[in-house]
Amino acid sequence: MKIYQHTVHYYETDKMGIVHHSNYVRWMEEARVDFLAQIGWDFAKLEENGVISPVVAVACEYKNSSRFAEVISIAVGIEECGGARLKIKYTMTNAQGVLICEARSKHCFMNTQGKLLRLKKDLPGFYQALQESQTKVL
Repeated sequence: MKIYQHTVHYYETDKMGIVHHSNYVRWMEEARVDFLAQIGWDFAKLEENGVISPVVAVACEYKNSSRFAEVISIAVGIEECGGARLKIKYTMTNAQGVLICEARSKHCFMNTQGKLLRLKKDLPGFYQALQESQTKVL
């Protein structure tokens, strides 16, 4: 898997020149969208299959600050892929390899009517792609 790269924008920083903590969650989404595209299941394909994927939990541990114009590498890996839930781990580092943030998100999958989907049964191709990507965990 290719590691996602995010260049810190000026508007993402506060008066002290440090990235505001809320931006890390946005970066997680950017990296997750990129990850899904890399495994062949971008959001357009999921939506074409009538699938929505709400975030049900997010946790971040901020280790060091990041600043304007830094390039942050975000490694994404599947921590757990069950029948209806997916847990993703994110490791964010700067160009010097300093750990900036460790984070996790939990997702479920539903059809457009709000019915919970069982990935293995309802979307076997997607489930298989997620399983295969687990061998490439962070």
